[in-house]
Amino acid sequence: MPATTVRRRRDAGQAFPLYIVAVGGLLFLALAFFAVGQAAATRNGAQTAADAAALAAGQKYRDLLTKGLLDGLRDGSYESNPAVWKDLLNGRGVSPDPACESASWFAGRNGADLPGYGCTPGSWPTSFAVEVETRHTVGDSVIPSTSTAKAKAAAKAVVAPRCTLDPAEDGTGGPDGTGDGADEGDKGGKDGKGGKGKDGHGSAPLDLTCDGKRWTLDPDDLRDLPDASDLYSVRLAH
Repeated sequence: MPATTVRRRRDAGQAFPLYIVAVGGLLFLALAFFAVGQAAATRNGAQTAADAAALAAGQKYRDLLTKGLLDGLRDGSYESNPAVWKDLLNGRGVSPDPACESASWFAGRNGADLPGYGCTPGSWPTSFAVEVETRHTVGDSVIPSTSTAKAKAAAKAVVAPRCTLDPAEDGTGGPDGTGDGADEGDKGGKDGKGGKGKDGHGSAPLDLTCDGKRWTLDPDDLRDLPDASDLYSVRLAH
């Protein structure tokens, strides 16, 4: 057998293990990139759950504020407890617990939990910071730690008031507690036609300006009322 042929076979035999190592390395890299993709997908899922939970908390709190505000008009407590009513108008004054319960429920719907103190209310402007952890791990991969690793994410929603009370009412007996809500009615009302206040003619209407839109809230005619989204905004804070 010619020496050249023998040398070629010997070279091929030596190159084969190198070929196997190279293919194995490429395969490992492919599996590692797949594991990274799994981790990224799990992390994105956690962030989606956190965003949904934070927004759910904010929207629940907004609904509670709206109910308290409008109930105060219906039962007249906006006159007997003006400071409390104005706190509601400014986005404060209701329990945050139902909002955090809503956050937990929405996190669960997205495959995550709120471990420990996973829902933290903040004050002025009212906010809800949530932290979630996925229920499922990243999954098995060539990286051993992924089989037990769970993704975590955080989000924060802010509830901000959109409305301000008419300045004339705010300083002359409206629901800021600085005056007597009956004064205007006793003097004949804003239109001079007399008569709303604690003199037996009902309560005076309140004028709100909400992002440039004017609302007149008449306790004696509560048919045209702003929605929760008119009164308060809910947004994610980044």
